[in-house]
Amino acid sequence: MKLNTKIVIITGASSGIGKALANEFAKRGANLVLAARQYVTLCEIAQDLQQQYSIKAVAVQCNVSVEDDCKHLIQQAIATFGRIDVLVNNAGISMRALFNDADVNVLKTLMDVNFWGTVYCTKYAMPELLKTQGSVVGVSSIAGYKGLPGRTGYSASKFAMNGFLDALRVENLKTGVHVLTACPGFTASNIRNTALDKKGQQQGESTLHEEKMMTAAEVAKIIVDGVENRARTLIMTGQGKLAVLLSKFIPGVLDKLVYNTFTKEKDPLLK
Repeated sequence: MKLNTKIVIITGASSGIGKALANEFAKRGANLVLAARQYVTLCEIAQDLQQQYSIKAVAVQCNVSVEDDCKHLIQQAIATFGRIDVLVNNAGISMRALFNDADVNVLKTLMDVNFWGTVYCTKYAMPELLKTQGSVVGVSSIAGYKGLPGRTGYSASKFAMNGFLDALRVENLKTGVHVLTACPGFTASNIRNTALDKKGQQQGESTLHEEKMMTAAEVAKIIVDGVENRARTLIMTGQGKLAVLLSKFIPGVLDKLVYNTFTKEKDPLLK
């Protein structure tokens, strides 16, 4: 798929990987529908991209955990551009709390945003994507292949997203709709700053070493290349590929490696 003049919807586009994706798609000539809760920030990003790349970009305020917001987002895209070529389900939040300590509503919130947000947006976009034989993209995580301690809700939501996209891909083997599951490793973004603690409050400072991670721009380039090449699955780091491999053949060893990795966090949950 060549992206010049294509219509791309990106959720969670106001920061992090979503903002980087908006820039990368615009650089390749795509017109954009940018969705997030931070409407003013979103409008500024849309205006900057239009000026920089001579594309058209519109901002739509959207909380993906609200089904009607997702329906409105898709309707706005169709009203503005008349079609949809790519839907990128990127909006997501994380958490940091041991399950025994966490309020169950924290897990529910993560499922509502990460999983149900993907389902809602995809449901309303599918009729248009079937017409254009377009792409559904889910920005998932290695946590969708291997459960991570202190991230039970995040891992559950990403496992659910992966299963949903996998089934959707099989259903559409003969329709021409492309389904891409993109799994970055740890990425330097604000997702850990906005991660929910055991009471559902944003934790603020990241507990991991951000300087050692992939940048959001690097992740965005890999994902957009994957859309152009109609890739099936993207696992973006050597650490992630190793985790997926070990989970299949020696899962017990992987459990210990993951445990030891998370004992090295700042203020670790595991000792």
